Amino acid sequence: MSKRFAVFDFDGTLIRWQLFMAVFYELAIEGLIDNEDYREVHNLFDSWKARSSEKAYENYANKSIEIFDKHVSQLNISVFSKAVDKVFAKYKDQVYTYTRDLVAELKDKGYYLIAISGSQYEIVEKVSKYYGFDEWTGTKYKKSGDKFGGYASFPAGAKGKTLQKIIDAKGLSLEGSIGVGDTEGDIPMLELVEKPIAFNPNKTLLEHAKAKKWPIIIERKSQVYHLEESDGEYKLV
Repeated sequence: MSKRFAVFDFDGTLIRWQLFMAVFYELAIEGLIDNEDYREVHNLFDSWKARSSEKAYENYANKSIEIFDKHVSQLNISVFSKAVDKVFAKYKDQVYTYTRDLVAELKDKGYYLIAISGSQYEIVEKVSKYYGFDEWTGTKYKKSGDKFGGYASFPAGAKGKTLQKIIDAKGLSLEGSIGVGDTEGDIPMLELVEKPIAFNPNKTLLEHAKAKKWPIIIERKSQVYHLEESDGEYKLV
């Protein structure tokens, strides 16, 4: 009998921050990111915090990834692992209560739990094991001896295809399947499941969710708001 599954994005969906960027900053603190590169990223971070433009967050995120990719081949794997351990210790419990509780509930019900994240595989693996996920995937970099050898794979760049491969490989059932994401990058993944949930969606995902009449969940401070479509408009339930 095929097993039900639930798939989650991590950054901004389970974890309240971006794990990829947390690792980037930890490496900068350790002096492993060039000061000029770090300042460029931090200036973009300030620009985003000031909401200077609609593209501010995208610019900040893309530059962080670009500079990480630039430096990754120079990183010693053991040093990188220590940075990942520090990020895990700091952020593992900085989660949204809605998604944390949903993960626990679905695990108790026997769901096969999947995490698909754009963050580094090493930090995704740690968080996934901590919350009892059955399968996870993240950005992988090739390794050569005691250092990284460069970019390897970015499965989160095609979340729909990545999820479909897992479904096929594990013989999972789409019946009763659940997906949770917060940005447009999660749409292909959410399109596959029976119950997609737009959680704290950005503008693009919000518009897509409304067009598809998907449930929308908003968590702010200590409150969780469930919005569902009814008669052409969304209502608090």
